[in-house]
Amino acid sequence: MPSQKKRPVTLSSADREFLERLTTTGVHPASMIRRARVLLALDTSVGAVDEKKVIAARLGVSGETVRLVAKRFAETGQDVEATIGRKQRDLPPVPSQITGEVEARLIALACSTPPEGHARWSLRLLEKHVALVEDIPDLDHSTIGRILKNETSSSPEEVLDHPTKDERGVRRPRRSRSRSGSRSTTPPNTARGSTSPRSNSRC
Repeated sequence: MPSQKKRPVTLSSADREFLERLTTTGVHPASMIRRARVLLALDTSVGAVDEKKVIAARLGVSGETVRLVAKRFAETGQDVEATIGRKQRDLPPVPSQITGEVEARLIALACSTPPEGHARWSLRLLEKHVALVEDIPDLDHSTIGRILKNETSSSPEEVLDHPTKDERGVRRPRRSRSRSGSRSTTPPNTARGSTSPRSNSRC
């Protein structure tokens, strides 16, 4: 997962003074003040920086907010005003690291046999293994979940809930009870007249 070490926030004295003044004087949008406080908390120019979860708890924001502010600061070329507000960037936006090839490799990994000791992949387990693959950018578990959902039209849980080699042949399709109380072997998602259930997962 990206950290302060990969996206360090180092403010100039002028930028820090500007942010401190903005958070203590005048009337500004709450979102702008919130981002300014996050930048000040992430600033490495004044010493060691706390972990993002500590900063998030202290400022009353989510860890995702802290991560996104640090990311935006890097993508705007360390432009403080563009990071906390709606200023038009002088530099073109940085192309997304999540390409079609990255998505395909991530899906292939999610559909592969999980590591020894794990019955199946989880989003956090995928996050740890993605960090070890050189040609896949660091992705947090929430981003991985969004990719799996968007590319397979299924929830991340459905995509990851495929059987391993040891489990294949063991699981049985769910049976639904009819109104008369008898069991029906027709999967709930199969339309009348269809010969097989439709699957949205690529696994």
